[in-house]
Amino acid sequence: MKIYLLLSLLVLETFLFKIFGQEVLEHYPPDHIKTIQFYGKETLRNFPVVSVGEIMTLEFDDLLGDESDYYYRIKHFNWDWTPSSLFQNEFLDGFDNLRIDNYRTSFNTLQSYTHFTLAIPNENVQFKISGNYMLEIYTADDTLAFSRRFCIYEPSATVQVAVYRPQNLDRFYTHQSIHFKITPQMETFRNPDKNIFVTLLQNDQWDSKITGLTPQYYQGASLEYRYEYPAQFEGGNEYFFFDSKDLRVTSSNITFTQKKDLYETYLKVDIPRSMSEYSFAPDINGAFEIRNIMRPGDSDIEADYSLVYFSLASNFNLENDQIYVYGGFNNYQLSEYNAMYFNPALGLYESVILLKQGFYNYKYVVKKEGGLYKNEISGSFALTENNYLVLVYYRAIGTQFDALVGVGVANSFELKN
Repeated sequence: MKIYLLLSLLVLETFLFKIFGQEVLEHYPPDHIKTIQFYGKETLRNFPVVSVGEIMTLEFDDLLGDESDYYYRIKHFNWDWTPSSLFQNEFLDGFDNLRIDNYRTSFNTLQSYTHFTLAIPNENVQFKISGNYMLEIYTADDTLAFSRRFCIYEPSATVQVAVYRPQNLDRFYTHQSIHFKITPQMETFRNPDKNIFVTLLQNDQWDSKITGLTPQYYQGASLEYRYEYPAQFEGGNEYFFFDSKDLRVTSSNITFTQKKDLYETYLKVDIPRSMSEYSFAPDINGAFEIRNIMRPGDSDIEADYSLVYFSLASNFNLENDQIYVYGGFNNYQLSEYNAMYFNPALGLYESVILLKQGFYNYKYVVKKEGGLYKNEISGSFALTENNYLVLVYYRAIGTQFDALVGVGVANSFELKN
């Protein structure tokens, strides 16, 4: 009996470890949910990092256009996006699982849709602690529609960040190295090698995050990180872009537009740049912005949708590899909706994506069996302009959660040698 009980407990422990010990990823939305925007003060950032008490806004369109009911829930996570052990009343004041009651129907558009808006915190829910959170949106039948990450920080430490060219020559022209220093504002960090966790992000993209760094040097209470290889990102290249704010005319990078059942927007044929020299072109680092001048007014409900035709020149078929159109408009996720397919008659990879009017950045990435290669088509250059984010978590002795105590930002436009 005792042996049976021990075996049962072992199986239960193994099951719970598998469930609660894995990183939780964002849930991809169904095809009728479009134009998800989730931001704090900076509207172009689709990943909110805000201080305690600051407002975040979620907006999205439902192309069913029937004013469906959607509900939101909030969950707390550890620094590595594994579920935390906290109960809801330990990280929230109030309650969630409430209906999103701020919605409007599109006006004078070919594609009808319902536009939803949610602001948090609000009168029903406030946050008690800092850290990693997930906002989950559910349908009326309790099905998860999609989810988005966000972070709340408490300003307990300052984080100084700088972007350097690598010292190793094989990466000098292609990579960017992140150096940073963490200084607590009040008490010193206890046992920082074990209790400080750092995450580095390039352009808010979690699929290429860098973690696992420990302090290299101690300068008083400050912790210094001057790594080379472990803290390097490929510089990549500037993003392609197009602006569909007026669907009646062509503009830069748009060769042809027409109106059928929906508007159609044909982009110019893009050329792989991996073998080209670097050329600076201003971009918004993969983000997008909804805007409309066809019917000046409220872009939330008066901007229309168009079928956007992407094409990439190529004289070869990648066979088992897959090319995707990649950008903030789909949260840097890969799915059948942004996959490209080879057209042997034209020697092009093609894709058609339904997008709301606005200014968009995008690039082409390759998914292989060994992983995602973001810069195989675009090329990688140390001079490329990128945004960097350093998230610093601290688990104080006696606590059960990872507090986000500091946030550092830098831009490679101020690249140092």
